[in-house]
Amino acid sequence: MHNWHKIFDQNLLVPPHTQRARQPLKESTAFQCVLKWLDGPLIKQGVLEVLSEVGCHLRVSLFDVTYRHFFGRTWKSSARPVEPLCGQPPRIVFSEPFYFHTSLNHPNVVAVVEVVSEGRRRDGTLQALSCGFGILRIFSNNPESPSSAPQDKRLRLYHGSPRALLHPLLQDPIEQNKHMTLIENCSLQYTLKPHPLLEPVFHLLPENLLVSGLQQIPGLLPAHGESGDALRKPRLQKSLTWYLDDLFFTLYPSLEKFEEELLELVISDHFREAGSPLDSGALEILERRLCVGVHNGLGFVQRPQVVVLVPEPEVALTHSASFSRKVGASSKARSGNHTLVLRSRLQLPEMVCHPAFTIVFQLEYVFNSPSGADGKAASVTSLSSLACMHMVRWAVWNPVLEASSGRVMLPLQGGIQPNPSHCLVYKVPPASMSSEEVKQVESGTVQFQYSLSPEGHSDTPMEHAIRPKAEQRPSRKPPTSPSSLPAPPPRGLTTPQDSPVGPGLSLSQLAASPQSPAQRRSAEAPSRPPGSPTPPLAPGEFPLEGRISHLEADLSQTALAPGTSAAEQLQELPFTPVHAPLIVGAWTRSSGGKPSRASLALLRSAGFPEILDANKQPAEAVNPTDPVKFSPQKEESDCLQSNEIVLQFLAFSRVSQDDQPAPWPQTVYFTFQFYRFPPETTPRLQLVELDEAGKTSAASLPHLLVLIHKDGSFDAGSPGFQLKYLVDPGFLRPGEQRWFARYLAMQTLQIDIWDGDSLLLIGSAAVQMKHLLRQGRPAVQVSHELEVVATEHEQDTMVVSGDVTRFGCVKPINVHTVVKGRLHLTLANVGHLCERRVRSPSSLPPSRSRVISNDGATGFSGGGLLTPGAPRLKNVVQAQKLADVDSELAALLFSPPWPGTPRPQGAGREGDAVRRRKMERMRAVHLRERGAEPGRCGLGALAQQSIRAQHARDLQLIAAYRERTKAESIANALSLAITTRHTVRATLGAAEFFEFALRNPDNTQHTVTIAIDSAELSLILDSREWRYFKELTGLHTPLEEDMFHPRGSLTPQLFLRPREMVHIPFKFQTFSAGPRASAQASAELRFEKDTDAGSPRKSSTMPTKHAKVLFRAGSGKPLAVLCLTVELQPHVVDQVFRFYHPELTFLKKAIRLLPWHTLPGAPVGMPGEDPPVYVRCSDPNVICETQNMGPREPRDVFLKVASGPSPEIKDFFVTIYADRWLATPVQTWQVHLHSLQRVDVSCVTGQRTRLALVLRGMQTVRKVKAFSSHPQELTTDPKGVFVLPPHGVQDLHVGVRPRRAGSRFVHLNLVDVDAHQLVASWLVCLSCRPPLISKAFEITLPAGAGKGANKRITYTNPYPSPRAYRLHSDHPRLLQFKEDAFQVRGGETYTIGLRFASRQEAGEEEILIYINDHEDKNEETFCVKVIYQ
Repeated sequence: MHNWHKIFDQNLLVPPHTQRARQPLKESTAFQCVLKWLDGPLIKQGVLEVLSEVGCHLRVSLFDVTYRHFFGRTWKSSARPVEPLCGQPPRIVFSEPFYFHTSLNHPNVVAVVEVVSEGRRRDGTLQALSCGFGILRIFSNNPESPSSAPQDKRLRLYHGSPRALLHPLLQDPIEQNKHMTLIENCSLQYTLKPHPLLEPVFHLLPENLLVSGLQQIPGLLPAHGESGDALRKPRLQKSLTWYLDDLFFTLYPSLEKFEEELLELVISDHFREAGSPLDSGALEILERRLCVGVHNGLGFVQRPQVVVLVPEPEVALTHSASFSRKVGASSKARSGNHTLVLRSRLQLPEMVCHPAFTIVFQLEYVFNSPSGADGKAASVTSLSSLACMHMVRWAVWNPVLEASSGRVMLPLQGGIQPNPSHCLVYKVPPASMSSEEVKQVESGTVQFQYSLSPEGHSDTPMEHAIRPKAEQRPSRKPPTSPSSLPAPPPRGLTTPQDSPVGPGLSLSQLAASPQSPAQRRSAEAPSRPPGSPTPPLAPGEFPLEGRISHLEADLSQTALAPGTSAAEQLQELPFTPVHAPLIVGAWTRSSGGKPSRASLALLRSAGFPEILDANKQPAEAVNPTDPVKFSPQKEESDCLQSNEIVLQFLAFSRVSQDDQPAPWPQTVYFTFQFYRFPPETTPRLQLVELDEAGKTSAASLPHLLVLIHKDGSFDAGSPGFQLKYLVDPGFLRPGEQRWFARYLAMQTLQIDIWDGDSLLLIGSAAVQMKHLLRQGRPAVQVSHELEVVATEHEQDTMVVSGDVTRFGCVKPINVHTVVKGRLHLTLANVGHLCERRVRSPSSLPPSRSRVISNDGATGFSGGGLLTPGAPRLKNVVQAQKLADVDSELAALLFSPPWPGTPRPQGAGREGDAVRRRKMERMRAVHLRERGAEPGRCGLGALAQQSIRAQHARDLQLIAAYRERTKAESIANALSLAITTRHTVRATLGAAEFFEFALRNPDNTQHTVTIAIDSAELSLILDSREWRYFKELTGLHTPLEEDMFHPRGSLTPQLFLRPREMVHIPFKFQTFSAGPRASAQASAELRFEKDTDAGSPRKSSTMPTKHAKVLFRAGSGKPLAVLCLTVELQPHVVDQVFRFYHPELTFLKKAIRLLPWHTLPGAPVGMPGEDPPVYVRCSDPNVICETQNMGPREPRDVFLKVASGPSPEIKDFFVTIYADRWLATPVQTWQVHLHSLQRVDVSCVTGQRTRLALVLRGMQTVRKVKAFSSHPQELTTDPKGVFVLPPHGVQDLHVGVRPRRAGSRFVHLNLVDVDAHQLVASWLVCLSCRPPLISKAFEITLPAGAGKGANKRITYTNPYPSPRAYRLHSDHPRLLQFKEDAFQVRGGETYTIGLRFASRQEAGEEEILIYINDHEDKNEETFCVKVIYQ
């Protein structure tokens, strides 16, 4: 019974509109609809920022456009996560079918599809938001064809909620209504087609019920295969026949009192409705009916059987001899307790062995008032028009599947409880009566015997099927199959569904018919003569529950998945994924400081060039540890406005490491970006060791940097490499001097150091530039000794802790930093006088002007129609050849005629005057040689005549061309009179704000439409945003509220009064990085180049964009035109991130921001908590977002990037804002993602694992060499330089012997040693597990500079034959072997000599000793615990 109530409550239907149900009956049609995918950015960014774990699902409801009525039940798809596909527009794939059938074949019966996003608020509660809806037309206007041919279609989506369809202003056709606004670039792909295979199971599915193919339908077998779609090819379960005998009803306190009270209440109700009293004898009980049917939770499987019950005394009088039954003890206990008895057997052949299949009993009373003058009741076969029917009791029985026969007693139910017919039922006795046992039977009981055998059944104990009462929910019965309907009863014994309702009954007591009027007429059709009128329907045919909207309930709670119960549904817990956050600045920032005096003396003696000021005096040396007092006023008032920034790369020193030192690079090069200059890649520099280099205090080994020439040689006598950047007023924009001073005061310069031979990244260094502020001094210089830090990223795992670094912040998990060396660098700023004066104000670009006026655009400067419309300084137009002015005309004049066609007029060679002149001179020379004068020769006359004919034809062509283009040329010339040109300079992510002063030139009012042809230029429609930009730029022009009339996806409109001038705000903002984004990222793929190190660097030429704004009146007349030229400027990069990741996978990283007040560029004096953070990315295919985790909580910027095929390098920029209007970025990050071929290696620590990589030759022969980022752990064979033949295939053998357990990445590059190009690159993903330790030892050593210790251990060969062994250690600096290899005979013991080195720091260290065989496989592992005291 529980399964039936659950299915019954979950599949309640709202009936169609009453007017629609009264229309002529049509055959029900089955449909299959597959919702495939959703295209477009439907989920707004604001939703993704507010909610977490955002998913999307679809809801489908049937809707009647004519009567604005939702009916049926809303179907809900499964939720899908909101994740756009890589390289494609945002797409959410559903591919989920649903099925339904309906007889309401009308074009205005549609399906409404709603897109709903759901997620969790910050407090963990669920929130569902409507993102739009679409109208799916099921039936076409042609009544013969229910739907078009099955094919993929796109459903357009509209803004708003489907509840807007209930508004009376939305009349049909809805799609063309002005109140419906389309969502741009958003659609739903679907397929709708008839599904005739569903017709055999119509009796199991109610009409207008939308069900999923994954939903379990009682009575159907599960689907074959893995799809689980049971409705695609439905299969029926085997049915059984149940027999019911000896059925009787007992009503309390007695049958007579029960019916007497019922008659009194019906008469009283008639008096309240009609206002006239009714005689108690005028209303009689005509029939007592019993409706018995099989119900599967969704509806009645077949139309219920209708039988007539009679009181027990009448049975005794008519069938005293042949009828006998056993009366239960409950009926004999009461004196005078008359019962209602069924005189026949009930046969139910549609039962199925399923827990949801039940048998429903409904007791109904039919009343009739006397129609004759004698007062006798009308006969049963001629019911009068005043006949009415009431349902008084009902019961539900869920048969026991294991039992084959038995006796059952069920309690009757009534009152306002849900029932399968959804009718109002006669009241039950008050609940304040006696005990619970009495309450179970006080409404009456029904008793019967059941059996699966037609022969009968044996006497069995009575089964008391007392069930708890369920809640009331609306529902509908299913349509019945015409082939399986029982024979219709006679007219006098019509079923309650066929009985018409009289006009004198109230809705409060009259129960509605469980079937729709259309189904009722189908049942009446066999018994009604053709042409007879359809009986009218009373207002009470549908229950009040049908008026409840079914869309409201689903938005507040999440419906259960099909086929699952509340107990089976898993509750999702709030969860925040850990993406191994990286710390901004701290994870790559190297600690630099002042070089030691020994280092300075050593470097100064090397002969580096001295930095001089403008007066040829040495620049003032500044201590890098001294504080800097920055005064912007002093910088702006400096007479030396030109700044020459000098970078001197002096030396690169090596630091001592605990492990065995890796091979030191022979050559290096540097990549960085200074200010908004192009990314810089230095030439390869040779590392030359000083002859007198001793151990300094830092125990470093300094190597000078020497420039390598094109031929590969270098001159050690001229060490160092110098770069200069000239920042003068000619380079800076007006007002940019203050920004440049702020950049030097607050930013750090990040430098990447690369191995010039292996093209592997050695590490990164960062230096503060605040000491470059001259503050009125002629020149300053500062020397730094920077740590070069290498950052190693492990594979992402779920970890929850980190350690504290010396930078005072939490070290990022899965990130290891290693100091590789120290870079000796000198920075200088030399001031110079400006070589050129600032241009006159008339020639200055209008970039600083925030207000653009079109008053100066009136008037025509003159000129021809075909002359270019560029502005001229003088009103003088010089005559030019038409072929030089108009390119289209020149193409016509110069184009040769088609072969075989007559030469068109004017197809001469006017433009080719030089060629004709040469031909004439050559002809004149020939004539002179023949002794004839050119002008008097007949051949010359013919040539001149031909030339004149050509000129005439050219003139005709020019005249025809001018006549054809006259109208267009005049319109273009007139448009120049209203065109205003303006130039702005924009950078990545920064919003350029300006206002256009538009004046109405006419004496009439206009509604102006503003059309913009660029997506990066937009109107500022929000007055709050407009006010913010005015305050930011200090603009004091008027501001108006509700200035524009937005029209959704259409262009906004503006109302202008006669001769009125208004200021229209615009904002230009680009997130496109431009073509220079990959310059730094592809530095390792460069060629050798000859670089002039002494010349200052210049800014690269950035692309120029154009945008056009057209202001058009309502009549279509243009009022003004704004032509905007955007000069893109290089932007400042605050942080550079470089990630190496396997190809064709997703990189997911979280970059943690430092505390807000420490971020460079953050606003000063922000009170209270940190301001909100907004992020944007230059690549639309990169998911970039941030979340506010609460006050005083760190903030992470989440990145999700799809890596491409190897060796693709994806570059993008991330801009961070502190204002909601995204005006100026406070941080700009550059991210490089290197996609490498992934090689997974599972290995054991200390044991060599071998694999082979396939090398494919290129077009030419190349000399290549393999380089590894961890050469002590990964070796290659061939080891040195080898030849890679063209178009050949060769194996590169790789051996991996890791020293520590865990998962990490190792880089392997194959480099062309001649061209220094990267041929191939791999990312070796190591998964190392520790070995099994067979023995453990412990030793104590003194810490500090003391001596080590010599120890011995023994090893016995367990094999009977001699074996050769090799020894390895995971700490080769702390432990060395007397012999790295040895041989021992079978069964003998060998003594291994150990040499333990001392360590400066006290503590403990576990050293592993690996004993490997001749194939380098691990035989045994010893662990020695060394305690340094």
